[in-house]
Amino acid sequence: MPSAADSARSFPPSLWRNSDFRNLWAGQTASQLGEHASLVILPLLAVLTLDVGAGELGVLRAVGQAPLLLLALFVGGWVDRWRTRTVMVLADLGRAVALGAAAVAALVGGLGLPVLLAIAFVVGALSVFFDVAYQASLIRLVRREQLLQGNSAIEGSRSAAQIGGPALGGVMASLLSAPIAAASSALFFTVSFASIARIRHRESISLYPGGSPRIWRRIHEGLRFVAADTLLRTVCLASAAFQFSLAAMMTTYLLFLPRQLHLSGTAIGVVLAATGPGALLGSLLAARLPSRFGYGPVLVAAAVVGDGVMLCVPALHGSSTAMFSALVAINLVFGAFGQLVNVTIMAVRQAVTPDPLQGRVAATITFAGMGLTPAGSLLGGLLAEHWGVRTALLVTAAGMLLSPVLMALSPLARLGRVLPSPDTPLRQQP
Repeated sequence: MPSAADSARSFPPSLWRNSDFRNLWAGQTASQLGEHASLVILPLLAVLTLDVGAGELGVLRAVGQAPLLLLALFVGGWVDRWRTRTVMVLADLGRAVALGAAAVAALVGGLGLPVLLAIAFVVGALSVFFDVAYQASLIRLVRREQLLQGNSAIEGSRSAAQIGGPALGGVMASLLSAPIAAASSALFFTVSFASIARIRHRESISLYPGGSPRIWRRIHEGLRFVAADTLLRTVCLASAAFQFSLAAMMTTYLLFLPRQLHLSGTAIGVVLAATGPGALLGSLLAARLPSRFGYGPVLVAAAVVGDGVMLCVPALHGSSTAMFSALVAINLVFGAFGQLVNVTIMAVRQAVTPDPLQGRVAATITFAGMGLTPAGSLLGGLLAEHWGVRTALLVTAAGMLLSPVLMALSPLARLGRVLPSPDTPLRQQP
């Protein structure tokens, strides 16, 4: 029986004694803080310095998000041909330079909307490179049995950055002015650059006989591998179903809170922020539960609880303290079990994917999962308009349960307490 001291430790000491992992974790944490702070700082720079309108601000945000759909598959093909350490340090350096240039241009009066749009696109594109690379790098730095613990640490810090980054960006813009805040956010990428540059592990890059194939062939290899593999295909389909339904649900949810429950903007912010601490809790749970109860059962159960809890929201009425507390609790549970699914599914994905395909598989699943979100958002709005907000919220929240259903009907649900490998018999293709 493990001692109390053993139970208190979230990660095995051997993982934290790995200096390369520590440098990756520290660099990824700083990079995520810089990325999420810049999501607030760049729009504030446009509003406070250029006095842009709502339409122009929407264009700026869309341009910053566009690289995810335009470049993700290409980035996956490129990352698998390069050393992830090199990709990450260059992405950090590029983002630091871009934000520093935005700050200088604003201070000297040379910043216009076209320049800011270009900078937003560059920062967004380099963030795609960094995010795909760090997901592919972990499998090359730690043992496969440490993937769950490594992902729990990295995804936990990413969740913290998602909570603290935007708030930090707003505070910096308020205290330092938007241009100085942009320069300050560049320091996060500089810290990440310095940390990741200290990784000493030399990655081996698989070479193709006869030279490297064209990028379209590498993309096709990643797509074909995901489509043909039973576990990865399920991950891809479940992710797409969840993200599509989540986008539709969030559209109706953001209408439901102020119009049906009459919550103020501050109250809505508190409710939504509850998913952040929940995500941190989920990262801690992910370090323990799958290896104790099995990866498949934890994945399905966590998805059912995390997605199913949102069905409670349409039943809420009034504007009492109890109703508000229930909303906070629902979002806390949603964040905790959602993050438990995220960390566990990432560990499974990394374990079953051969090293030469890590980047392309990560990019393929990201592309498939996020590619349907615009359509989901539109559907949510249409349902709310024609069926009413409460009914639309119930339908879209129920739609998220398609994700655990897909997992429960696949071999993914039968995964045990040990991570599979690329040659596990369970994974044989039909």
